[in-house]
Amino acid sequence: MPTLGLATGSATASTASTATEAGGKATPASFKEITPQLLQAERMARSSQNNQDISRLTEPVAPYAIESGDVLSIVVWDHPELNNGLAPPASSPTNPSVVMPSAGFTVDHEGLIQFPYAGKIKVTGLTEEGARALLASRLARYIRDPNITIRVQSFRSKRVYIDGEVKQPGVQPINDIAMTLMEAINRAGGMLPSADQSRIILIREGVSHPIDLPQLVQRGINPSSIMLRNGDVLRIRSRDESKVFVSGEVVAPRALIMHNGRLSLNEALGEAGGINPLSGDASQVYVVRRSASEPIVYRLDAQAPGALAMAESFELDPKDLIYVAATPLTNWHRTISQIFPGALSSAVGAITPMR
Repeated sequence: MPTLGLATGSATASTASTATEAGGKATPASFKEITPQLLQAERMARSSQNNQDISRLTEPVAPYAIESGDVLSIVVWDHPELNNGLAPPASSPTNPSVVMPSAGFTVDHEGLIQFPYAGKIKVTGLTEEGARALLASRLARYIRDPNITIRVQSFRSKRVYIDGEVKQPGVQPINDIAMTLMEAINRAGGMLPSADQSRIILIREGVSHPIDLPQLVQRGINPSSIMLRNGDVLRIRSRDESKVFVSGEVVAPRALIMHNGRLSLNEALGEAGGINPLSGDASQVYVVRRSASEPIVYRLDAQAPGALAMAESFELDPKDLIYVAATPLTNWHRTISQIFPGALSSAVGAITPMR
């Protein structure tokens, strides 16, 4: 099995080397020994990165503001001829007890509605109460103490888009119930078991804001304080996008799914069955991590005292590759087997006494 450019002997901490890529190009790689000092530095770096600044996503809950496209239901009590500009709501022809909804007043692209006696009224940006007060002041010239009820009959001006690992992805209109992060997820039917709660992306005005739900809860921050606005895109990423890969001399090489963005080196080795006791070199456990500037290769000597504790404290990143090198004897055996296929088997059979 290829060794990914890693040294077969003991690696030297903080030395620079090269890792061979496809096409024969060499990319600088930074080698780091996994030590208590390194773990402390990694922990501090992760802590600074995980301090999510959601201040730009939080805002106080405000009443719904009417915008262009909304449909308003307007009732002037004791004046049925003015109700929605039509006759009073009629009963259903098939079921007289059911009242059919009226057409309502649609707010046009200029933010206006036209109401009898009041003329054109600009209602965009107003709450239901504000629109009621404005219309009442206009009708007061013709009707004494008008008693008016205004409700948004259809919320059509504001919407958010929910995509990814939810039961019902698609468009969700913003109505008089505040569209918080948790409300949006709930309206989409909740997250699927395959959802990665640590990698939620909120895209607002072309800017992506990563959200880590478990980390927010751990810090005592209520995710419902995040308010969504018109045009926001909420994407719930899949856990399959956060895999790590275990290869080399382990019992069961495989790709592993992280648990809401968390997986330690010790857990990954355990889920792969551990280091192969017949061929694996426990002193050469490597973690290859891609970074923006150069690949980083971490090395753990699992034979050293306290190595398992360090492996448990070493947190992996998505797309990390864990590689366990073979022992020198295993490499020698494989080399001879490739040069002389079946020679070692024949030799071992010849010297093994018959029972």
